[in-house]
Formats: sequence, C-alpha cells, structure tokens
Amino acid sequence: MTARILVVDDVAANVRLLEARLQLDYFDVRTALSGEAALEIASRERLDLILLDVMMPGLTGFDVCKALKNQAETADIPVIMVTALDSAEDKVKGLRCGADDFLTKPVSEIELLTRVRSLVRLKSVTDELNLRAAAMQSVGVDSRAIFTSPQLKGSRILVVDDRESSTRHLRKALGREVDADFVSTAPEALAAVETSVYDLLIVSLSLSGQDGLRLCSQIKSIDHLRYVPILIVSDPDESAKLRRALDFGINDYIVRPLDEAELRARVTTQLRRKRYSDRLRSMVTNAVELAITDPLTGLHNRRYLDSHLVSLLSRSVEHGKPVSILLFDIDFFKSINDRYGHDAGDDVLREFSTRLRKGVRGIDLIVRFGGEEFLVVMPETAIEQAVMIAERLRGDVEAEPFTTREGQKLPVTVSIGLSRLEGPEDTPGKLIKRADKALYEAKAAGRNRVAQAA
Repeated sequence: MTARILVVDDVAANVRLLEARLQLDYFDVRTALSGEAALEIASRERLDLILLDVMMPGLTGFDVCKALKNQAETADIPVIMVTALDSAEDKVKGLRCGADDFLTKPVSEIELLTRVRSLVRLKSVTDELNLRAAAMQSVGVDSRAIFTSPQLKGSRILVVDDRESSTRHLRKALGREVDADFVSTAPEALAAVETSVYDLLIVSLSLSGQDGLRLCSQIKSIDHLRYVPILIVSDPDESAKLRRALDFGINDYIVRPLDEAELRARVTTQLRRKRYSDRLRSMVTNAVELAITDPLTGLHNRRYLDSHLVSLLSRSVEHGKPVSILLFDIDFFKSINDRYGHDAGDDVLREFSTRLRKGVRGIDLIVRFGGEEFLVVMPETAIEQAVMIAERLRGDVEAEPFTTREGQKLPVTVSIGLSRLEGPEDTPGKLIKRADKALYEAKAAGRNRVAQAA
C-alpha cells in the first residue's frame, strides 16, 4: 500500500523521525514546518493523509484542520492529529475541528502504522467513489457537511465483549443516543449480524475461550458486511494480533483500560466515515440507475439492453436454452399526441409500461426501445409460447381503454413482432432486426396484430 503523506510539525527533528519511519514502509512523504506551509501544500498537491502537530506557533493544528475541512478540495483528506496533549477535552476539540484520528507523543510504531494504513485505505475507497460519481455527472458532494457533523444519534452498534468492566465503560460512553446490542460470544455475534443491520461493530480481541480475530475475519468475509467498520478492543500486549487485524481491513482499535472520551471519539469518527462512504455509494448507484433507466416509464433503456442481451444470448447458447423477443409498437401514437397532447401521450406510455410489467414474468426484461416502441426479452421461452403471450398482451391492451390523468378514455392497440434465438452465430443485432421486420409486417397487414419472423 502506497500513499502521499504530509507531515506537519514545527520541530524539525519530529518531522525527520516520522518521515524516516513512513518512508521505510514506502510511503511518499511531504513535510511542512508550519500550519501556513501545510495549507499551501494541501492546496496544490494531491494528498492521501496529513499527520498534523497540534501545538505550533501561528496557526495551530486545530486551526489548520478546521481550514482543511472547510475547503471542498481538501475536506476528504484524512487528518491525524499528533500531540503531546492527552486530555479528553483536546480530543473532543480535535474531533469538532474534523480530525479523523489522534496520536499521542511519543508515537509507537504499531499505533502509527495502524492509524495511517487504516485511513489511507479509506481515502483510496473514497477517491474511487468520488471519481465514479463525478464521471457520471451525478449530484455534487458537499464533503464539508459530512466530515464536520459527527453524530451518534440514531446509529446501531453491535458490541462483542465478555468483560464486565469493558461493557460497563462501553455502555457509559455510548450513552442513550445509539441503539447498542451487547453479546458475549462469537456465535451470538454472527447470529446478530445476519438478522440486524449495524453501522459499527465493536469487538474484543480477547474473548474468553474464543478467537476475536477469527470472528472479525468471518464478519469481513460476509458480503453485506463488507462496508461495516470494525473497532477492536485490545489489551496492551496484543500488538501482534493488531498487525494481523490491520492486514485484513480492521478499521480502528482502542487499548484497555478504556478511556470513555477516546472511545466515544473513535466511535463517532467511524460512524462519520461510514455515512460519507454510504452516501457516495448511493450517489454512484443512483447515477448508474439513471444511466440505464428511462425516466418516463422507469423501464430499462436501450443502453442497458445492449449489454444485457449479449450476456444472455451467450449463456443461452452455452446451456442450449431458447430465447424469444417481442417488439411492440403502439399503433397511431402520433395521432394520440396530435389530438390529445403530449401529456396524454406520456400517460399512455406510462400505462402501457405498467401493463407490460403485469403481463410478463419477473425474469423477463422490459425495455423502452425508443419513442413508442418497447421490447421484451424472454429467456427460456420457445417461440410458440412467446406467440401466445404476445397475443394475450395485445388483447389486454385492446380490451380496456387507457385513462389519462385528465380522465380521458383513449382506445389503444399495439402491433407486435417476434423473433427467436437461431443458434450460436446469432447476435443481438440480428435478433432485433428480425423482430423489427416482423413488426413491420404486422403493421403493413393492418396493425393490432402479432407477426412472427420467418
């Protein structure tokens, strides 16, 4: 794992020490001896992480962190505060400024690498999601609003710990703002994550008679839990286990005896990161949906059809399964628009798509092919079955007038052309072309009928 890290400290010896240690792990290191210099570097270089001293002349670390998080261009750069201050008040102040983590001087090697690698991994995921969202021209992301609004309220947390002293501190630190479930064994934990949705898991490494690290590994291997952060509770002598936990993606840890203020700060940070990642994933998902969905009818569009049909035909040929497609054209649709207006025409298109959904199976793909044309792909359907289905759908359209939002009752009919997969050499283009030719024959023969490709 490599990344570009900025080390900021007004003491040159401290800078050289951190720089040397990070370079041993092949990180690309930049340095700054003041808060002003740090902001200047952050404004012109792409950074993956900032290690920021708190007590500096001029701009303090708190000032620099606040400035970074208030700029959209730098708001998503993770910041670790490195400080000799170890009071709860300072950690809370740093959290409010937007800091992502804290290291107390003198910094231990295991703590430094754990915090750095965890946040670099997070930054990598965030960058990828940001890139996808921007490439698809989805809605803008105001990173500042996410990274500077730490909240526990409404979150669900699962705690896996069998020590009474730990659970007592955890209950007190989490308070009543979160919905926290407490279990004491690995089987109870696995049962809980299968039946409930959690925003964070807090797991003790030293469960009595059980392997807390193996439990974390099992949890990380479950698909729907891939993005749920895990915070480990460890004893001071468990550094070897912590290194292994880091290798497979544990997000953070806290060492006993538990400091309630630090615990609350780390929990809040993990929840904040998860909300940010969840929002980005949602944006990317929505952007993908917009790219492959027709906005008027909610059906898939032709872009989606092009990729779907290629893979479907390949699988069907491989397994010797039939495929049929039905191409629909609403008869005299232009006259509906001309006589009743485009709003009425849109109502007809929406109602027609609704009737198609009700009239075919869940495995069938319905696509708005263009204008008033619709296409249904029917896997594992012989052409004889497809003809019967097409006739039923045609009859359903003719049997009941379409009602517009203004209450108009419009008689509508549809012409349908059918084709089937002919063999290994067939292509989506050839299949659709034959269905289009059959549709033309149905319209030429008087419309409101079904025609099958020769």
